[in-house]
Amino acid sequence: MYNIASVEDYHHGEIIFREGSSGDWIYVVQSGGVEISKTVNNNKYVIEVLEQGDIFGEVGFIGGMGRIATALAVGETKVGVIDREFLDQEFNKLSEDFRVILVAIAHRVKKMTERATEFTVRREARISKVLPVMFKFGDTLIKGHLGNMSTWGLFIRTNNPLDPGHRFSLKLDLPGIKEALKLKCEVVWTRTKAEGPHRPQGMGIKFRDIDMKDYRVLKQYIQEQGTDEENSK
Repeated sequence: MYNIASVEDYHHGEIIFREGSSGDWIYVVQSGGVEISKTVNNNKYVIEVLEQGDIFGEVGFIGGMGRIATALAVGETKVGVIDREFLDQEFNKLSEDFRVILVAIAHRVKKMTERATEFTVRREARISKVLPVMFKFGDTLIKGHLGNMSTWGLFIRTNNPLDPGHRFSLKLDLPGIKEALKLKCEVVWTRTKAEGPHRPQGMGIKFRDIDMKDYRVLKQYIQEQGTDEENSK
């Protein structure tokens, strides 16, 4: 369907390109997913999550501008880079008037995206949820409680936090969800001693890998629980 010049592989959470960076390559998602987000006032806002067959990066190419958003891999992701020479040839075949119109549309999309994001009042959701969790590290079975979570990681309250860098697999059972989520995790930071009632002992972890099915389930669950938390205030 597209003239693919090269294929790039990304692990879960890896950045494909950052908002504001230069570059005018256009990509197509071949497998996995790509999260498109913007940062406003140091807060991250997810615009959408692209799936197989979706293209991204086209606004920068058409408008000749820096990246208007950040593209992040969701799960093990493979993207195709559409041949730049082919795109240039096709773009130059258009009449000058039509090229001017497309460039104007690209700049309009940039402005609309920025304004829409600025009006968004909710950040990428992170909910507080106390749930028992259990996982194995080597031959050791570790018990803890889920403190809070987002689609990219969670905090586990435990008296036996692992050191940063340690990796493990976690089966997460969520109320109302039939199948447990299977998540590959990595410890990012630890708190070896409690620092008050709102800063308990435990560890912050990030998801090293999550497939699109589990990602969608987790995102929907967090959104629904977040709405319930807002309504209960």
